[in-house]
Amino acid sequence: MNDTIDYSAQPLHEIYGSNCFSDAEMRTRLPKSIYKEVKLVQEGKKALTLAVAEVVASSMKDWAIEKGATHYTHWFQPLTGSTAEKHDSFISPMADGKVMMEFSGKELIKGEPDASSFPSGGLRATFEARGYTAWDTTSPAFVREDNSGVTLCIPTAFVSYNGEALDKKVPLLRSMDALNSQALRVLAALGVEAGKVTPTIGPEQEYFLVREDLFEKRSDLMLSGRTVFGAMSAKGQEMDDHYFGSIKESAASFMKELNYELWKLGISAKTQHNEVAPNQFELAPIFDSANVATDRNQLVMASMIKIAKRHGLVALLHEKPFAGVNGSGKHNNWSMSTDTGLNLLEPGDSPQDNAQFLLFLVAVIKAVDVYSSILRATAANAGNDHRLGANEAPPAIISIFLGDQLENILQSLVDCKPIESACGEVLEIGRTSLPNLPKDLTDRNRTSPFAFTGNKFEFRMVPSSLSIAGPNTALNTAVAEILSGFADRLEKAADKNAEITAIVKETYKAHKKVIFNGNGYSEEWVEEAEKRGLPNIKSTIEALAVLESPESIKLFSKNGVFSKEELESRVEIYLEAYSMQINVEAKVMVEMAEKQIYAAAARYGRALSETILKAKEAVSSFNTSAYEKTLLKLSANVNGMMEKVEELKALIAKAGGEDEVAKAASIFRKEVFVKMGEVRGYGDALEEIIPKDEWPFPSYEDLLFRL
Repeated sequence: MNDTIDYSAQPLHEIYGSNCFSDAEMRTRLPKSIYKEVKLVQEGKKALTLAVAEVVASSMKDWAIEKGATHYTHWFQPLTGSTAEKHDSFISPMADGKVMMEFSGKELIKGEPDASSFPSGGLRATFEARGYTAWDTTSPAFVREDNSGVTLCIPTAFVSYNGEALDKKVPLLRSMDALNSQALRVLAALGVEAGKVTPTIGPEQEYFLVREDLFEKRSDLMLSGRTVFGAMSAKGQEMDDHYFGSIKESAASFMKELNYELWKLGISAKTQHNEVAPNQFELAPIFDSANVATDRNQLVMASMIKIAKRHGLVALLHEKPFAGVNGSGKHNNWSMSTDTGLNLLEPGDSPQDNAQFLLFLVAVIKAVDVYSSILRATAANAGNDHRLGANEAPPAIISIFLGDQLENILQSLVDCKPIESACGEVLEIGRTSLPNLPKDLTDRNRTSPFAFTGNKFEFRMVPSSLSIAGPNTALNTAVAEILSGFADRLEKAADKNAEITAIVKETYKAHKKVIFNGNGYSEEWVEEAEKRGLPNIKSTIEALAVLESPESIKLFSKNGVFSKEELESRVEIYLEAYSMQINVEAKVMVEMAEKQIYAAAARYGRALSETILKAKEAVSSFNTSAYEKTLLKLSANVNGMMEKVEELKALIAKAGGEDEVAKAASIFRKEVFVKMGEVRGYGDALEEIIPKDEWPFPSYEDLLFRL
């Protein structure tokens, strides 16, 4: 535990947001007229002027310096999936040899980090490498404290000289604009007053904690984030005794400091608990707008990694660090809210509220059905290939869990069956209210990749290690596209209620095949999904190809989210990232097999041989058959492993020699990845033969049960 922190020095309400240049901080520090201008800019009603930026920059600088800041940075999210920054000091030399502390409006609004080495997928050449960062006015600036000092961090977007998106944030902001435009059209057609509709996200982050001293003895964990070898412990997660259990003191100490640091940043870390697997945990925040939630989830991950080390621990964010136990994801809770306080996915009390609810509900159902392959692509990475469909994870088939009550209401509407409304009359959309529904309309279905949970959808397929920007960009855009079609119909309709009824019925009837309330882990569901025509895209390679499809290009370009070139660049970048990940995993597997496992097996084999010889020398009739069987088993597995290692090395070279990104990725998936499984089979068998004290690296028992 970090003993330098006095947790009792300040009450929580004073700590919360103290390192965040929040709305409250701006309201206190900015002149009223400037504050009003900034709010209009944030609401998209005015463009930011340099004059306003100068005042904001001066106040932001003064606030940061009071916190001890000496530098500022434009903090952005390149296509690596993590964050990036270049630090500049506030100092400005004067003629008399002294310095002033300066920060201008221009420096706040725009930066030129160049950042030519970041992947661009062909959007820019290294010799034409200008990249620009632009201030995201809707995401609060913050100060970060670490060994380098205190730095003012300004959340920004990252674009090329020609305006192409080079990051995760620009497309997300574009998708938010698309959703806002189309949702407002629908609301206007319904006679509902609203100035803005914002997608809101509550991303639950799963992670593992392991002891740092054990972590450092496993090169696979250090270099790739997952164990490429590891025989299952005698006890795993089968007793479910870790889930929601008492939190170990070492983990609790880490969580206490993590919460403290996140609260200072204004991040509303709300819930923490043990997850299903041993030494696996989850942190859940309160909802934020999509771009702010994305920024803050990146800060959550970075904070976990940094703070864990202070406690002698390592936070593992990989989707499947341990084979055979629960993997980690991000449960992406998504909804839509108006600036007037309406949650568009929450059933209301009035006939109008419920007409609106059903309309937006079926829009999401249609969007997920029509664009399921695109949503699947945004949840694709090398780690998720291990996780999806495995222990405690949704399958690679996207389906929606609605719950029986809501499904019955929609099906009865389609079948023209009478439904008793809240007032006891027959339900008529827009004229009577839905039946009384419990606040928690549905139970969570842990096996569903996309579950409705009362007033939001939980997209459970999202990878734990990646930014949530990609999945939410796709989800926002898909729903915007469907709402656009609804708005076209409603704007022309003479009888709005009749048109809403028609849209709800037609949409649900056409897309109910994506609704599944049962056990998504079952083999029966895989067969049933195939009959329904639902895609089952099992690998990252298959999934990413969808992003370049005509359907995908049309969806994103029409809504102004991605150009064809931007989509193609991302496919290239993500395929290359996939190949690099598998390449690292394969190479570290070869090293561990040749330099550690083989040596341990040789030592144990030599010891067994000597034991057999000495026993026979001492007593000629001594029965050494058990030792001999063990030696033969050891030898067979060593020979098998080393034979497969040679084959793996040849395949690594084959994939590495392929110039075309897609072909290289295909070799890594179809050949290298498969061969790694064969090598692992022999390696794990050897771990079960060789005595634990002679095994060269920490076992699953050590990693999962010692903290």
